Amino acid sequence: MICDLCSKNDATVHLTEIINDQTRELHLCETCAREKGAAAAQQFGLAELLAGLSDLGSKPELKAALTSCSNCGLGYEDFRKSGRLGCDHCYETFRAVLAPLLKRIHGSSKYTGRLAPPTPRKTAGTSAKTTELAQLKEQLKQAVAAESFEEAVRLRDQIRTAEKKKKKKDDA
Repeated sequence: MICDLCSKNDATVHLTEIINDQTRELHLCETCAREKGAAAAQQFGLAELLAGLSDLGSKPELKAALTSCSNCGLGYEDFRKSGRLGCDHCYETFRAVLAPLLKRIHGSSKYTGRLAPPTPRKTAGTSAKTTELAQLKEQLKQAVAAESFEEAVRLRDQIRTAEKKKKKKDDA
C-alpha cells in the first residue's frame, strides 16, 4: 500500500479515525507520519498494551512499584517491561494493580470459566414458561457457538416473543 500523502513510499503507519459512525483511514509512510506528528510505525507487544491499559499514576501502582514477589523476585517494573508474571504468587503480590487491569481487559476480575452455566432445572415454584424461556436461551447459545446464525435469529425472535408474553402476564 502506498502512502496517501507522498504517493512514493510504502505506507507503514495506518491510522483509523471513527467519528459519528464515519470511518476514515489514512495510510502514511514513516517519514510523512513523523511530519504529521503521528507516532512512528513501531510494533508494540503485550507489555506496552498492558501498561497502557493500567491506571498509571494510581496509588496501588505506586505501592506495587516498590514491591517485588517474595517467591520469584520479579519486580513490578520487570512485569511492566515483559508483560509476564514470574509465578503464581505474583498475582497476589501485584493484586492491587492486576485486579483493575484484568477487569478492564476481561470485564471481570474473577474467573467464571469458559462454559455457560447449566440451565436451571424445573422446580415446584418454577413455571413452565420460565423453563421454556431458559431452554430457548440455552439453545440460542448453542446455535451461536455452532455458528448456525439462521437458527440463532429464529431462537432470538422466539425468546423476545416469550419475554413479552411473560412481561404482560407479570404486569397483569
